[in-house]
Amino acid sequence: MIHELRIYHCISGRLPKLLNRFETITLELWKKHGIRQAGFWTVAIGDSNQDLYYLLEWESLAERDTKWAAFQSDPDWIAKRAQTEADGPIVSTISNLILQPTAFSSVK
Repeated sequence: MIHELRIYHCISGRLPKLLNRFETITLELWKKHGIRQAGFWTVAIGDSNQDLYYLLEWESLAERDTKWAAFQSDPDWIAKRAQTEADGPIVSTISNLILQPTAFSSVK
């Protein structure tokens, strides 16, 4: 099992729009494509309260590549993402890390 940590750095004041998009659009599309989330977090104390952190679970990099590509090219996702950004972009940058557990990790 590997995890993917994605960090979305929002344009100032746009985090509520991103959270709404995940809750009302993205999660349903992920179900359609078999993408499993392991959690979502916002920053209560730290560098920026305009960031969204989340983890995805993958059996392998091959699974990630196949399912993520299918999601990204889904016409529903493309259309709905464009609708949510009709009044401008929501995210300024995305950080993406593929994590693998250490031998002593409680999460395997």
